[in-house]
Amino acid sequence: MRYTAFLHVPGFLFAASLAAATAQTAAPPPVKIAVFPFELEDFSAGAAYVQPDEIDREQLRLATEEARRLIVESGRYQLVDVSAANEPAAKAGKLHDCDGCDAKIAADLGADRSMLGIVTRVTRTEYAVTYKIRDANSGKLLDVKQTDLRMGANVAWSRGARWLIERRLLGQ
Repeated sequence: MRYTAFLHVPGFLFAASLAAATAQTAAPPPVKIAVFPFELEDFSAGAAYVQPDEIDREQLRLATEEARRLIVESGRYQLVDVSAANEPAAKAGKLHDCDGCDAKIAADLGADRSMLGIVTRVTRTEYAVTYKIRDANSGKLLDVKQTDLRMGANVAWSRGARWLIERRLLGQ
């Protein structure tokens, strides 16, 4: 009987060490993130005369979709539906002007983080794409990254968003 128990001890030790190693390498649960629709901030000379149009709105939508797709595919984040946000700044697409109110909105939606994407139009052919990530509970700014697009059209906004998400957010 002792001999049989002695033979099983190495098997039990191996199983225990395998279980411990598996527990240590298990990925942490995904972070719940509220990715708000990308917004346009227009500083171009024509901003007072040429209002954002359907093309601008479509390109912002595509940039938002691309960012969300990459974030979900990473497995590191879980998207929180932001369509239920009723704050006036969210409805008006002016979260970039509300001094971090996106964090509170994200917290109210059950998210751990908020992400705001901003396309800044410098001229009609020069843009900057930025994302800002805040802790939803404290409102603390956790990450800000930006990329410039020179001599490009607004169809490049989603490419800028993709570059930022792949190389900055997910590349960290």
